[in-house]
Amino acid sequence: YLPSHASPPQLRPPSHMSTHDAPTMGNCNGGELTYPQLVSDLEALVKAKGCGPILIRLSWHDAGVYSAGNLTGGCPNAVMRFTDGGEGKFGANAGLPDVALKLLEPITAKYVPGLLSNADLWVVAANVAIKAMGGPEIPTRFGRVDAKSSAESVESQVGRLPDGDKGTDHLREIFHPKGFTDKDIVALSGAHTVGKCHLDRSGFDGKWTENHLKFDNSYFKEMLEKQYEKTESSKGCPQYKGANDTIMLISDLALLEPPFKEFVEKYAEDQGAFFEDYKTAWVKLQELGCDKLRDEL
Repeated sequence: YLPSHASPPQLRPPSHMSTHDAPTMGNCNGGELTYPQLVSDLEALVKAKGCGPILIRLSWHDAGVYSAGNLTGGCPNAVMRFTDGGEGKFGANAGLPDVALKLLEPITAKYVPGLLSNADLWVVAANVAIKAMGGPEIPTRFGRVDAKSSAESVESQVGRLPDGDKGTDHLREIFHPKGFTDKDIVALSGAHTVGKCHLDRSGFDGKWTENHLKFDNSYFKEMLEKQYEKTESSKGCPQYKGANDTIMLISDLALLEPPFKEFVEKYAEDQGAFFEDYKTAWVKLQELGCDKLRDEL
């Protein structure tokens, strides 16, 4: 969200531990669980299932409910594990409790709570996915505390998570109370370089970029290079159709308005600048509402 030629901070056992020095925890079979093993298992999952985008979305929606404006509270606490109410039932989170958590189930059973919390696992899973799909390596801190019930959810998604059918005023209303700038909004939006919209989850339909499993700056390049025609999904949601079965939403093309457009142009020209700014904004997002995070497990 490092120039492509630079050596980015590594998703690593904290404090630059070697693999041999990585945190370990015994498991029920008498073996040891290590952070490098966790990363390896997540990389294998992303490769086998092509599920990197939904793991990014899981981390984003877990943390992104935070607000410090008219609305307050919220933090990454893995409360979507509970589907009797609260965030696990939010429309914006459709597909996360049943699809994303199902994909993570074997890894969760293996590493939680022995090595880390669910909330920390979701952060690591997203960061591994970003790197595995070609994006920057994201530094990760630990110590997020898991919710114990759905009662620890925020009251609503409204005013906390962005809607795809709204423009720049809405984006600022959502992101500025979280402490993000206009530049951060554009950088974070760049995660749409991967993934698709699903009719049964959002009502929108299609992929933003031609290679939806490659984390690069194609989102910005295609936004500037393609012509988009206003249309609707089969569920009546407004969206824009581009060449080669790609789409943009109203909230995407809103970034072509000033002052957002200067960052779109910058990131389209310089992938390294996008990666650097994305990384900074993404780490901030993943740590919203958290205190006492630590560099070591």
